Amino acid sequence: MAKRQKAAVKEKPIEVSLWDAANKLRGSVEPAEYKHVVLSLIFLKFASDKFEEHRAKLIAEGKEKYIEMAAFYNQNNVFFLEETSRWSYLIKRAKQNDIALLIDTALHAIEKNNKALKGALPDNYFSRLGLDVTKLASLLDTINDIDTTRDPKQDLVGKVYEYFLSKFALAEGKGKGEFYTPKSIVNLIAEMIEPYKGIIYDPACGSGGMFVQSIKFIEAHHGNKKEISIYGQEYTNTTYKLAKMNLAIRGISGNLGEKAADTFGDDQHKDLKADFIMANPPFNQKDWRAENELTDDPRWMGYDVPPKSNANYGWILNMVAKLSDNGVAGFILANGALSGGGEEYKIRRKLIENKLVEAILVLPRSLFYTTDISVTLWILNKNKKPQTRKIGDETRNYRDRENEILFMDLRQMGEPFEKKYTQFADADIQKVTDTYHQWQVEAIENVPEFCYAASLEEVEKKDFSLVPSKYIEFVNRDENIDFDDKMNALKGDFADLLKAEVQSKNDLLNVFKELGYEIEL
Repeated sequence: MAKRQKAAVKEKPIEVSLWDAANKLRGSVEPAEYKHVVLSLIFLKFASDKFEEHRAKLIAEGKEKYIEMAAFYNQNNVFFLEETSRWSYLIKRAKQNDIALLIDTALHAIEKNNKALKGALPDNYFSRLGLDVTKLASLLDTINDIDTTRDPKQDLVGKVYEYFLSKFALAEGKGKGEFYTPKSIVNLIAEMIEPYKGIIYDPACGSGGMFVQSIKFIEAHHGNKKEISIYGQEYTNTTYKLAKMNLAIRGISGNLGEKAADTFGDDQHKDLKADFIMANPPFNQKDWRAENELTDDPRWMGYDVPPKSNANYGWILNMVAKLSDNGVAGFILANGALSGGGEEYKIRRKLIENKLVEAILVLPRSLFYTTDISVTLWILNKNKKPQTRKIGDETRNYRDRENEILFMDLRQMGEPFEKKYTQFADADIQKVTDTYHQWQVEAIENVPEFCYAASLEEVEKKDFSLVPSKYIEFVNRDENIDFDDKMNALKGDFADLLKAEVQSKNDLLNVFKELGYEIEL
């Protein structure tokens, strides 16, 4: 009888297996909480593997007497670990009732012995959560299977960390998950502004994705990571810790300020001048300052004070103030910032008149895990005059673009992702960035439904609106409807409907009243 052949079983990628193990914590711990559990343990395993690898190297070099001295690890960008902080110590005790306390102790010791991790690791976190010992031990066993030093070129831990950040952002759902900007958006920004050499700044850095992608851009173009300096700020303390861990896992040094803090109320980098800014600040942030606060802030110099009802232009002016003389910024904002009135109109007009706005790109819907609205990518450039810039092996001669703004509509781009979301395909990013960089060096043909290079005179005639559909020609879709006019009409219709609803409710209450019945609402 012929032997029955076993069907080949496709092995799950390690990040998927880890996610399955992490989900065992569900129920007793919310996703917003257990992401810190899982990511802290991944960090512990990574740090321990690096430590053991370097320790073995010191022994092989005959430097055994130095193996317990932190300086001999830190000088090689390796975190020093005391015995009780090492993974081998913890995994042997994984099923003990006090494992949560042991993990907290290990994390505390690592942070104490490594200045770069100050404020990065959870403090007494595992003990406070009261995790089920069996589930925690199972998670430790799964993480134990990761060999983080197996292939240095693959960045396995970085890949796992990135996967978990995206999955947690998805799991936390709408209104949460603001710590993470989807990867394809970050890729697009990096490929457009090309942060090749100099200072990179993110005023709302979340978990640090902009910085990670900047480094990947440099590596892809055979640049030198040592020629980049990273500065960022984050308001939420737990997200601040995520960012510090995210950078540490990849060996990226960065200055995220002394603490988690509000960028407007407690600027951690007041004198900073950045060559590149990449950001995804909170959309339409209300009451970001009190009525009489920040009215004479130096970041608004030469511009009107941004309205307290919406922080969009506060973020814009913060970034403008931080740009160096040749600085470029790429950031995401809600579409409303393209055409708002009042102080926003005055600030937008001055930004255009000061020739800072280089490109405006309207993006597809459902790119973000927290909102399904279409948003806009802004590119601001402090120097749109002719200049020469070297990007990797390429030398680019830029033309004078001071009197032009490039508008692009990307709403028909993207591919399905996780069923209900959209992401840019590599081909989409390539098409957009090629068009943008070509326009920077030579005049291009306007393409209906995709791009239009508008003169400042045209923008002035449109009353300084930056809505792309006011400039880009639409021939196959009914997209030439004026967005503002349409929204105002809808607003009027909606107001009429609400009034009719109120009237119907009152009429119904009066009928019951006439029948002798009172209804209390």
